[in-house]
Amino acid sequence: MIDFLITNLPIAISLVVGTALVILEVFLPGFGVPGISGLILLAVGVGITIMNHGMLAALGVLIVLIAVIAIAISVSLRSASKGALDNSPLVLKNTALEDGGDNGYEDMRVLLGRVGKACTVLRPSGIGEFDGVRLNVVTEGDFLEAQSDIQIVSVEGRRIVVRQV
Repeated sequence: MIDFLITNLPIAISLVVGTALVILEVFLPGFGVPGISGLILLAVGVGITIMNHGMLAALGVLIVLIAVIAIAISVSLRSASKGALDNSPLVLKNTALEDGGDNGYEDMRVLLGRVGKACTVLRPSGIGEFDGVRLNVVTEGDFLEAQSDIQIVSVEGRRIVVRQV
């Protein structure tokens, strides 16, 4: 019994790890290291099976492998399409926006009404300086010369809209 396990342990390890890597490749873009490594491990496992147990056993292993990989990929893709992977720790989420948190740009609203100077010509976008801070700004459509006095009239995400004072 122990001899049987010792003889077949490399086969089992290479087939299980190879199958896992091939399934992992389904979720990664391109054809990369996991897919190639998985195929090599599967070939090694089938090759060792041929050497130790003959061609008929290797054919049986190959048929079982194809069935297991097909079922695993099918189940994985089905759960991904139904959104079951959304609750997985493998999928990153931006929970701050879902919880009503900030998106990183709401702090810019404190600048509403501030007066500054245009550092560059605003045609209609350019650089404005407010209290020593340089910001990318856009006018309401007017072209303004550099060093014009400007005031922030609205903030829409990353977009800071100014007009001439």
